Amino acid sequence: MADTITRTNPIIERSEQWLDAEELRSSGLYPFFKPIERNVGSKVIIAGRELMMAGSNNYLGLALDERLRQVARDAISDYGTSCSGSRFMNGTLDIHEELEHRLADFIGKPAALCYTTGYQSNVGSVSAIVQPGDHIISDKRNHASIMDGIFMARGMHPGIHLHRYKHNNMDDLERILMKIPRDEAKIIVTDAVFSMEGDIVDLPRMRELADEYGAFIYLDEAHSIGVIGDTGRGATEYFGDPDLADIIMCTFSKSLGSIGGFIAGSERMIDYIKHRSRSLIFSASVPPANAAAVMEALRIIEAEPQRIHRLQEIGETVGREMRRMGFDIGHTQTPIVPINIGDNERTWLMFKAFYDAGVYVNPVITPAVPPGSALLRTSFMATHEDSDIEFFLETAEREGRRIGLI
Repeated sequence: MADTITRTNPIIERSEQWLDAEELRSSGLYPFFKPIERNVGSKVIIAGRELMMAGSNNYLGLALDERLRQVARDAISDYGTSCSGSRFMNGTLDIHEELEHRLADFIGKPAALCYTTGYQSNVGSVSAIVQPGDHIISDKRNHASIMDGIFMARGMHPGIHLHRYKHNNMDDLERILMKIPRDEAKIIVTDAVFSMEGDIVDLPRMRELADEYGAFIYLDEAHSIGVIGDTGRGATEYFGDPDLADIIMCTFSKSLGSIGGFIAGSERMIDYIKHRSRSLIFSASVPPANAAAVMEALRIIEAEPQRIHRLQEIGETVGREMRRMGFDIGHTQTPIVPINIGDNERTWLMFKAFYDAGVYVNPVITPAVPPGSALLRTSFMATHEDSDIEFFLETAEREGRRIGLI
């Protein structure tokens, strides 16, 4: 038998030498992958303890609504648990097409197309609509799924130009647009509500610039549908014009209480993407239970606008009180309220202080935010009671003073 030869493998060595998570675990500050044992309204049970959930994207509380649970159960009875194929082949159900018609009508666009996740919606759509020589112009704080769609497009089509403008800065956007030849294709890609900052894109000014310089607008409404606008239809409703964006994208995993995503636009554009999007063609389609849950969520949102108004009221209260206390919460205009801290150490400490006191929030460090921009992302739900909000604010003020954030 030949002697065993030990070879150095740099990939294995790299993983064995990475100790960041291990060091945090040993210090007792590791905040990630905490299993939730049960959801109880606005509370969660973790390791046998009840905590107020102040870090969920379940903005309208619909993921726990019994009406969504029931239609999901009914869909499983009718269709089974999986489609077992992509939309392109055997994975299209009549419930998918019904949902797409409902979504298009809700958003105010002629057509819509569903994806199995929100991430796939951005990756597959952005990469499908651009060609070599096109210019993609992206906000520097856009979500990772948008950026991955851009990176995928550039990998597929060398020669695509990427430009990044300062966050929500329309003057910097115009500076870039002015440099691009008018006869070359340009697409502006942006979040509507930015998931870490909680601020809203200056969409009317962006539309003016897009029209002036011949650009196309792709708008990610993942954190704005169900959150802003009088009836929860997002940034275009908030600003009073459904035609402010050429394509609208949204996920199901926030206000719509399910999982998946969709894009909406003109019939020709949606058909074009449908036949070119790799993440659609090569992924199994949205499970029927999830599609049914989204349709019920749309019905509830239309029938119960008070949910949106309650969510907006909570966001205004928390933002106002956190500013009054002296926290740096940036320019948030929504129920996403960041606590900007900067350094990782105090971010871990403040997370643990909240957690020990009975409040779950999300610590966010690089690469989710730029170096030196660590924060705690807090977000709220329409189902939070006044007592929940009072408890959160009391905890934030007490622990913020102790740690030196205010």
